[in-house]
Amino acid sequence: MKVINKLKFPKKSLKIINPIPHFENFNEPHFISLIHSSKNSLQLQQIHAQIIRKNLSSNSRIVTQLISSASLHKSINYGLSIFNCFLDKNVFLFNVLIRGLKENSLFEKSILYFRKMVKMDVRPDKLTYPFVLKSVMALGEKAVGGGVHCRVLKVGLEYDTFVRVCLVEMYVKVELMDFALQLFDESPERNKVESVILWNVVINGCCKIGRMSKALALFEEMPERNVGSWNTLISGLLRNGEVDKAMELFDEMTNEKNVVSWTCMIHGLMLNGLHQKALDLFFKMVEEGVKPNGLTVVSALSACAKTGALEAGKKIHDNIMNNGLHLNAAVGNALLDMYAKCGYIESASLVFSGLKEKDIRTWSIMIWGWAIHGDVDKALRCFEQMRLTGIKPDGVSVLAVLTGCSHAGRVDQGLQIFDSMQRECSIEPTMKHYAAVVDLLGRAGRFDEALKFIASMPLEPDYVIWGALFSACRAHKNIEMAKVASEKLLQLEPKHAGGYVFLSNVYAGAGRWDDVERVRSSMKNKNVEKDPGWSSMEVDGQLHTFVAGDSAHTRKQEINLKLEEIITGAKQQGYMPETEWVLHNIDEEEKEGALGSHSEKLALAFGLISTGPGVIIMIVKNLRVCGDCHSLMKYVSRMSQRVIVLRDIKRFHHFKDGVCSCKDYW
Repeated sequence: MKVINKLKFPKKSLKIINPIPHFENFNEPHFISLIHSSKNSLQLQQIHAQIIRKNLSSNSRIVTQLISSASLHKSINYGLSIFNCFLDKNVFLFNVLIRGLKENSLFEKSILYFRKMVKMDVRPDKLTYPFVLKSVMALGEKAVGGGVHCRVLKVGLEYDTFVRVCLVEMYVKVELMDFALQLFDESPERNKVESVILWNVVINGCCKIGRMSKALALFEEMPERNVGSWNTLISGLLRNGEVDKAMELFDEMTNEKNVVSWTCMIHGLMLNGLHQKALDLFFKMVEEGVKPNGLTVVSALSACAKTGALEAGKKIHDNIMNNGLHLNAAVGNALLDMYAKCGYIESASLVFSGLKEKDIRTWSIMIWGWAIHGDVDKALRCFEQMRLTGIKPDGVSVLAVLTGCSHAGRVDQGLQIFDSMQRECSIEPTMKHYAAVVDLLGRAGRFDEALKFIASMPLEPDYVIWGALFSACRAHKNIEMAKVASEKLLQLEPKHAGGYVFLSNVYAGAGRWDDVERVRSSMKNKNVEKDPGWSSMEVDGQLHTFVAGDSAHTRKQEINLKLEEIITGAKQQGYMPETEWVLHNIDEEEKEGALGSHSEKLALAFGLISTGPGVIIMIVKNLRVCGDCHSLMKYVSRMSQRVIVLRDIKRFHHFKDGVCSCKDYW
């Protein structure tokens, strides 16, 4: 009766979900079979009640299965209560509990019950240590890992295959690679064919710390390889930027490739910034009849989002629907992010509405989408709707609405949101939140307030803070404040090109060419290089990238002719080249020529000659769009009756009928 009193059953009456058979003739095998067939925790509790009625609650084998099933049903606390009520605890009960705690991510408790096991003189066996070591890996506890290793040596299990693999993997995960290699070298089974998992683990460890020559040497020495061996090395090479070698190995795999192999390669290409290659490989995979999994799709959609490759993104969306791939949170979020970043915010909104699984990241992506597209009202409504559904805002979602307020000039509203972060949401502001407020005040020209805000910050202002202030100074041509911000920037990161470029831009805008030359000479003397600007656009599924003054494109003559045509036409409509955006001390005619070679203008001209009437022109720019290009695109949108969407590093600009969605507040 003590067992019944101590166990915590729900107070409400238990509804039988599936008919439970008559129990009078049930014995141990029957109950174990019934436990295995349980569909949820409530059914398990009903079965447990019958076990107690039949006086079988002291049966170790039955109780072991009860704890195991409780873990599988994500009711590990119920499993713990069963364990704690059982008096004659043995190695089987401890093993199933330690495993259950680990699989429910209760890593500290898993180690705690291992210690209790040892304290109670219950001898751990070869099934105990792998799950204890996996808990150690998850926590990154080096000292605890060393202690567990000592116990393995003490009981003589160091040569058990699974225990040894887990020991090596533990040392890899806690970044003690020398110990992992020592254990590997001392392994008597390393030259056996069945030791492939051990080899894979140590190769992965070498890749993790960048010892690629060692990883490649081990790969060549392997007595036997499986597809996991190839995938491990390819993934490691890509993480370390060795794309060509990874591609070489991938091509060598021939018939051994599986969906993980393709996914590793696509994901790695995307992470290395080779987005078009990643997309080409994804579509080659589909052509060869290999069905993508969730991670493959997420990686391909991320490549689309980075480059604005909408056509490719739509094809991937079709592939998801045609193959019946489960639209879980990760895939749904990637799809939502792709549409938002490819300029189709309304399509993103439709995807968002159709998602059954929405987590905080889903809401944050949608809020960000509305914010960077300049629709702050929808961003704020989405934020409030999220709160009404019971999802608590996090730092990312708050940063999104702050950014939206900044782009729309909603200063007071933005300040209210910032002030409520800690008071209402218990969110500690990070440097990014402070930078968003500086940007909010700076864009509005409220520089004194911005400086006071920076002075009151509990954190030491970093490069991003002063950069936000500097950008606002340039927009408002506040040279004195720009000099202060620039000095701070150069003190913090003397090798970063941004500070020099910022200051050079301000001096150029004011016509102070001697100061421009002085700043640029300083850059040259300190070997500081500016990141080159580029613009890209997708046509017929292919990405075309342009740099300033680009003459490498196969259609360069057509592009230049079209550019001359639209500039001439825009001038007739009232366009005046804004030559202050040219940062050279040259005459006005030369400045106009320099303006004409900007990468976003080349992309625009290419879009006009490569797409039909009515097709939206989508351009991605890696830097902030210059004022002259922004002005020209307004004129071209009216002249050509085309919608032009430009995504720069800060936000989206939607040009239609001579007007930009930013309302020139950018």
